[in-house]
Order: sequence, then structure tokens, then C-alpha cells
Amino acid sequence: MTGSAAQTGYPVTGYPVTEYPVQFSVDYPDRPLSRLSTAFRIFLVIPIAIVLAALTGYVVYTGPSQAYGITYIPSLAGGVLFFAPLLMILFRRKYPRWWFDWNLELQRFTNRVTVYLSLMDDRYPSTDDHQSVHLDYTYPDHLSRWLPLIKWLLAIPHYIVLFFLNIASFFVVIAAWFTILVTGRYPRGMFGFVEGVIRWNVRVTAYTLTLVTDRYPPFRLAP
Repeated sequence: MTGSAAQTGYPVTGYPVTEYPVQFSVDYPDRPLSRLSTAFRIFLVIPIAIVLAALTGYVVYTGPSQAYGITYIPSLAGGVLFFAPLLMILFRRKYPRWWFDWNLELQRFTNRVTVYLSLMDDRYPSTDDHQSVHLDYTYPDHLSRWLPLIKWLLAIPHYIVLFFLNIASFFVVIAAWFTILVTGRYPRGMFGFVEGVIRWNVRVTAYTLTLVTDRYPPFRLAP
């Protein structure tokens, strides 16, 4: 069942949760978080956000529809390798390993900045150490030749749901900001919700943009 069904690109049932090829989690900070760092996080993140923008060509946007301040749409200047893997998949059904590794490490770095901006970790984002953020892709041995051309269309239901989830997460992060300033703690329920929304974004990105899986992203916040 995992062979032919997984290649269709449509939602497939019958898979254990842990089998999904894109896994994302953030270690919960079971300790007091820095109130000072939290208070000025929006300013502290600017230097590393500039580094990320210079590296990737990502558009920086702070509106409520993109709760984390960094979009997943790369400019032509660089960033996620999309067109080259797309062409290789179309003509060779192959995803070059070093391109795969580049996209994985770039997404790990992007999400460390995202987690820092979301107040989930008060350690400054590292350019190489994974810190509290865990993101793993399963290397795709077999990919559909034509599916990458329409993944963006198949993912429209996810875009609609994520639009509202990202707005909700934006306000949850604001509530967490006030809570951390008062108590020094990130409420676990809020943390889990924000983590789940980021995970959902990451999986849709992996499906439509980095093209590392043909498995349709699940409609869930849980791992």
C-alpha cells in the first residue's frame, strides 16, 4: 500500500503517524525564559533576519497572515532550490542529494529564526547548530514525474486553512509575549499550538516547494 498509493499525491489513509516523511518538533523550554530578550525580540531578530534574507532572498513580511514574519516564497536571488530539482524530477525522476541537503539545512535555519521570533526559544538562532529545533526529511528514492507540476494546486485547501491558522498563531504569540513577561514561562498549550502551525507550514513547504515528498500533507497540528 505504501508503494503505489503514496505516489498519487492525494491524501492517503492507513499510515502510522510517525511514517510521514517530514518530521518537525521544538523542545519545550521547561525553564524560565529571558524576559529582557522576550521584550525586545522583534528588534533582536533583525540582524539574523537580514542574514537569512541575504542568504535566501526570502521576502520579509510581518503582517498577521504570515504569523512568523518570514514567508516561504523565495525570490529569484537564491534560497530554496525549486526549479532545478523540478526539472531533474521531470526528466530523470531524481533528486540530487546535495540539493536535498541544501534545502533541508536551509529550512532548518529558517525555522530556527521562526522559532526564535515566535518566542519559543530565547537562544539566538545558530547558523549551524540545531538547538531546540528538529526538522528531518526522508530522502525520496522514488518521486512522481508529473506530480510536482500540480502540487501547488493540490495544496490549495492547505493554503486556505493555514491562512486562518497563521492569523490565530500570530495572536497566540502576542498572548505568549505578555505571559512570558509576567511569569517567565511559555504556556505549554500555546507552545504546542504554535509548534503545530509551524509544523503544518513546514510540511506544505516540503510538499509544494522543496518537493521532497509526494505524500500529501496531513490536516493536523500533531506530529
